[in-house]
Amino acid sequence: MTYSNHIESRLSQLFPIVGWLKSYTREEFYGDMFAGIITAILLVPQGIAYAILAGLPPQLGLYASILPPVLYAFFGTSRTLSVGPVSIAAIMIASALTAPEISVLGNPVQSALILSAESGIIMLLMALLRMGGLVNFISHPVLTGFTSGAALLIIGSQLPQLFGIKTPSCGFDMSCYNTVFQTFNVSTLMIGLAALGLLVFFSGPLIHMLKKMGLQPSLITAISKCGPLLTIMLATLAVSHFDLTGQQHVAVVGQVPSGFPELNMAFIVIEKWQLLLPYSGFIALIAYVESVAIAKVTANLRSEKIVPNQELIALGAANLAAAVSGGMPVAGGFSRTMVNFAAGARTQMAMLIAAGLLALAVIFFSPWFENIPKAALAAIILVAIVPLVKLNNIPITWRYDRGDGIAEIATLLGVLIYGIEEGITLGIILTLISHLRKTSQPHIAVVGRIPGTEHYRNIKRHSVETWPNLLLLRVDESITFANINYIEAFIESELRRQPDIKHIVLIFTSISDIDTTALEVLENLNHSLQVAKMTLHISEAKGPVLDKLEKTDFLKQLKPGKVFFHTEDAVRELGKRI
Repeated sequence: MTYSNHIESRLSQLFPIVGWLKSYTREEFYGDMFAGIITAILLVPQGIAYAILAGLPPQLGLYASILPPVLYAFFGTSRTLSVGPVSIAAIMIASALTAPEISVLGNPVQSALILSAESGIIMLLMALLRMGGLVNFISHPVLTGFTSGAALLIIGSQLPQLFGIKTPSCGFDMSCYNTVFQTFNVSTLMIGLAALGLLVFFSGPLIHMLKKMGLQPSLITAISKCGPLLTIMLATLAVSHFDLTGQQHVAVVGQVPSGFPELNMAFIVIEKWQLLLPYSGFIALIAYVESVAIAKVTANLRSEKIVPNQELIALGAANLAAAVSGGMPVAGGFSRTMVNFAAGARTQMAMLIAAGLLALAVIFFSPWFENIPKAALAAIILVAIVPLVKLNNIPITWRYDRGDGIAEIATLLGVLIYGIEEGITLGIILTLISHLRKTSQPHIAVVGRIPGTEHYRNIKRHSVETWPNLLLLRVDESITFANINYIEAFIESELRRQPDIKHIVLIFTSISDIDTTALEVLENLNHSLQVAKMTLHISEAKGPVLDKLEKTDFLKQLKPGKVFFHTEDAVRELGKRI
């Protein structure tokens, strides 16, 4: 490889955009242009809605949808991931901003920018430490429980907006609820229900009708995804025409500044950075895990490859861009990504186009956003969030694996009762405990030979041949400090049950490693067996395991025990001794 090719390869690794731009075609541009326009239509209502959900001014959601996706387009390995404000991150931001120690400091906008900056820095540090594989440490049941719990919290926070009542914080005080419901606003409810009905129509019946008409899938996607923008436009026109803000007190977005904020780092306040760091860590973790999961969905559909560590760099850069450009923390959004993909996006050029169109909207059309009713935004959030509630997964997970089922339920309840961070922490801890429990009590099978074959299977599952003074044991887990005592106790129990045993053969087909603690216990076990006039043998050990054992005295101490290549060899030889 020449020096120039080496430089080009390194550039393509750091900036994947260089790789796909080299072979970019006009047909791909047409697909990206169409997808970019459709995605831009979604960015306006979603950006405003998720900012308000986080308890922030609407412009922070719009700003987070402009520069961050541009940075991701340069660094990201997914060609269709749509980066911007997302619902789960928004509820986590709201949780952080309403924490007593944070809210007392005031200036929630500054706190949100710090969350963006810290999340970006944490992701970049994770990339530096090659922690891209961290995505594998949160199990799917925990993630599902967390998502369902967070979605239920979001639904609970948006229903008062939809019904036009003040958000209750009454606990078990019934008289308090009576006071709250007296603030009920009929006009707000009518707008909310109308918006909800229109969105449901666009997301279901309309798609069915368009399919029956024989329209192309890309055109159906384009029409159906105009629902949120059309809903916002009609609701805003109704508020403006009938002066519902003045006479009926319908809550609206309010003034949205035109243009962009100046790029700056005035949000650096050490005291707040220290307090917000734990919240930023959780936001960074969830944003990364969700983004990579979404990116893999669309990448698999086109046989493309996602590089997890590079995704940390891309998402870290995107969040830093959000901080300096006045935006809230960002991640990959599932609904926007799927719309972008279904609309025909081939590369990140689609998101560059979408960000450019949104920038034009922020510059020239910000005054149009002022009378957007919050009830319509609540309807948009509810329609996007309800599919994330997957309570029907719980019994399925429970039936398959009790440990995973407990972790999923605990995460869901933890999020609802204690909070976002506490809930997912509880889920992760329970998953690790379940994993350690399984590891510490591995499956051990007493095996025998299936008649007429050289196959050895569990005596409890199959009709097999056994030998009165030969014990064949298969340990279905690597042998470590966590499970060696359990394995030793199992062997001792079998020897008490079968007093005529003279030879014990450990079948190592499932063992990939033996740690130091386990080795010491095996040495002591071998010595005890020899004193009792019994012999320990090994069969079917893997090369790496034998390499480690050969560096010790264990194989010498094993004699007269042997290491057999096949279990059948052990049976034939030891059978002669019977």
